[in-house]
Amino acid sequence: MIRQDVVITGIGLVSSLGEGPDTHWDVLSRPGAKPVVDEAAFAPYPVHPLPALSLDAQIPKKGDQRQMEPWQRLGTYAAGLAIDQAGARGLVADMHLIVAAGGGERDIAVDEAVATAFCATPPDEAGPALNEKLATELRPTLFLAQLSNLLAGNISIVHGVTGSSRTFMGEESAAADAVRIAAARLSEGRGGIALVGGAYASQRWDLLLLYGAGDALWRGPFAPVSARSGAGGFVGGALGAFLVLETAEHAAARGATPLAKLAGVATDATHGRAGRSAATARALWQKLGAPRDGLGVLSGMTGVAEARTEEEAFLASLGDAAVRRTGSLLGHGVEAAFPANVALGALALSRGGFFPAMDPADAGDGPVDRILVTGFGQWRGEALALLERAA
Repeated sequence: MIRQDVVITGIGLVSSLGEGPDTHWDVLSRPGAKPVVDEAAFAPYPVHPLPALSLDAQIPKKGDQRQMEPWQRLGTYAAGLAIDQAGARGLVADMHLIVAAGGGERDIAVDEAVATAFCATPPDEAGPALNEKLATELRPTLFLAQLSNLLAGNISIVHGVTGSSRTFMGEESAAADAVRIAAARLSEGRGGIALVGGAYASQRWDLLLLYGAGDALWRGPFAPVSARSGAGGFVGGALGAFLVLETAEHAAARGATPLAKLAGVATDATHGRAGRSAATARALWQKLGAPRDGLGVLSGMTGVAEARTEEEAFLASLGDAAVRRTGSLLGHGVEAAFPANVALGALALSRGGFFPAMDPADAGDGPVDRILVTGFGQWRGEALALLERAA
């Protein structure tokens, strides 16, 4: 089988820094860029908040906006940005869609009411009390609003993307595999164009409870990724990130200008981090050819200490590559983190430059001809993507 080159022709990116490629390039290409952080609203957990968006620009119907949860609006909005930059509005009927999604948002008021009721419920009455709450407080429409594949459904409804549709769950691993599988399908000739990405709403108490209970969150005043002592932790970042991928032949036939070539994506999931995750990443790097000349790295390092230690060991094996830890400015967007860094890599290559330091531990300068995107996840899930300048 003759594999076809896959290129990136559109990126849709929304973060706490703003929206769109121009805004992100303007902010991130300036030395000394500062993160946008809210340390008060969800204390003791800092978050990178969602910026103000004019939703009508990408989701014109108010009814569509109302029935979506914030993470769905964010993802649908970013998907529209990617389609527009690619100039692909006329191709949505044939566009394949792969989405990485987490669980839908919970009804916090109902959760609090149930928890409050249980505080005053004798243990032997807990079962009947829970059954009553399930019958009276939880509605079928509430459950449907929490389905993970509703982001893909809303993208299809709002933007008319009606090719094949897939939704992956599994946090960071789901996002990396979504990009990998979308690229593989195109490379193998199973389609000419695809839309892939995810979204993460950082301002959610239910997710803070979930990740906080797992000791994955950074507590207290904000600190950059490399400076999070002890067990570390990630700072959630509002992120919507989508990519339009095409075969090089498909893009050329319609006169689209590629932003970058997606030379390869490799993923794995090591069970048990210590001493193994770095080795897994090195094996993935070999699969991608391990080029060293003119290498820049956009690291998806979360700040969780165990994962950070393993990734630092891997990064040290790359020699004098220029490393940028994007989480210090954008935060960690879980399902959106990997496609967001791929988008930033394509953006940098399309502008003929690279980003200055984003974290105190960032090092390395010089010309960048190719960019490695890393993702180690906050628990498991190693992933690498290699981007090159488009021919």
